[in-house]
Amino acid sequence: MTIGSMENVEVFNSEGKGRGLKATKEFWAADVIFAERAYAAVVFDSLVTVVCHTCFKRQEKLHRCGQCKFAHYCDRTCQKDAWLDHKKECSALKRHGKAPNENIRSGPADQEGCPGPWAAHSSHSPHPAKREAGDGRTPQVQSQYWKKQEITICQIKNSPRINCNGFTLSDQRGLQAVGVGIFPNLGLVNHDCWPNCTVIFNNGRIELRALGKISEGEELTVSYIDFLNVSEERRQQLKQQYYFDCTCEHCQKGLKDDLFLGVKEDPKPSQEAVKEMIQFSKDTLEKIHKARSEGLYHEVVRLCREALQKQEPVFADTNLYTLRLLSVISEVLSYLQAFDEASHYARRMVDGYMKLYHPNNAQLGMAVMRAGLTNWHAGHIEVGHGMICKAYAILLVTHGPSHPITKDLEAMRVQTEMELRMFRQNEFMYHKMREAALNNQPMQVMAEPSAEPAPALFHKKP
Repeated sequence: MTIGSMENVEVFNSEGKGRGLKATKEFWAADVIFAERAYAAVVFDSLVTVVCHTCFKRQEKLHRCGQCKFAHYCDRTCQKDAWLDHKKECSALKRHGKAPNENIRSGPADQEGCPGPWAAHSSHSPHPAKREAGDGRTPQVQSQYWKKQEITICQIKNSPRINCNGFTLSDQRGLQAVGVGIFPNLGLVNHDCWPNCTVIFNNGRIELRALGKISEGEELTVSYIDFLNVSEERRQQLKQQYYFDCTCEHCQKGLKDDLFLGVKEDPKPSQEAVKEMIQFSKDTLEKIHKARSEGLYHEVVRLCREALQKQEPVFADTNLYTLRLLSVISEVLSYLQAFDEASHYARRMVDGYMKLYHPNNAQLGMAVMRAGLTNWHAGHIEVGHGMICKAYAILLVTHGPSHPITKDLEAMRVQTEMELRMFRQNEFMYHKMREAALNNQPMQVMAEPSAEPAPALFHKKP
């Protein structure tokens, strides 16, 4: 989709940010403002053999391109759809024998098959000044790699374009990042920590969707980073990754910072106690990350339990460090199938998230969905069904009804609703059926009483 065909938006100069997009009509929650296919998109190096290079679906068995032996596709349909874009890359791969990393491959190819200059409207260019075609070192870096194969990872990472351009693409379930794409029109949407739009990758294209009411003439914004952080740390992250100072209302006024760093009110801990607990929490999270990377999951659970116990008299339930621990321990316990304990922590985590995130935030929806499934596995049918319904309502807005993850969630919602109805009608029978299903065994229930009289057990002597 080109700039000229986006009937619902208009390019304008956003004060202090450079170019931006504003709405030319009124939108409501879940409306698709525009959709766009990638100008260029590539699968991450580590996943080139398990993710389709056209539709980005993850599959175990893929068909490999017979010419370059590098590109992989679901079937002939995906291969044909990709040929116009893959043709020049295919010939370059055959000539040079080795594929560069995804940052270089995402550059459009020139007549020789070598990646050339980027599009005039680069995706997620650093603002306030959106970069124009030809500036930066990216085109020269790409050509140098393909012709001499002397480029280093350091040179790639130091290129201003590579650090900030591109949109991460997820698999068909939206659960894992599998590639990166360049979307020229999306690159014109500026950042806000509390945005009015969200971006979702669906069926080979991105969709810009409204999170709530957007008035005609209002600027369209998305969040480049996760909101769940204090304003100062968000601004530092944006400066480091995207090279601009965030001037949104939430950063300027420090909105919700008091909740992110919330402490108990009665009795209120001293500043020294809070400072010590923050440092303790940071140290513990580092230990947890190390233990988790080494697969020491029981050690992770132990560290989380101890830290949460120490945090209890100091931090409020919305405190960032408490929420990070709750997220980790609920996820790890679910992995270890300790669902009952995991469900307790998951409920606490969701209660905190609901006070912090935008009500239609996609990450909130995913967290509520995971918590709902954890509670369902723990046998808390009513709580689990309620959370799954809440997650479904959020993801309908952020992902739309046609997205695979929304379809899966709809199936879960229907299933848990049927189970909840059965649970309320006959709790005993429900638990029997559930136990049999979880153990993959036939259900054994005593036969119903017969209307016939019981046989006489005792007889009179004749």
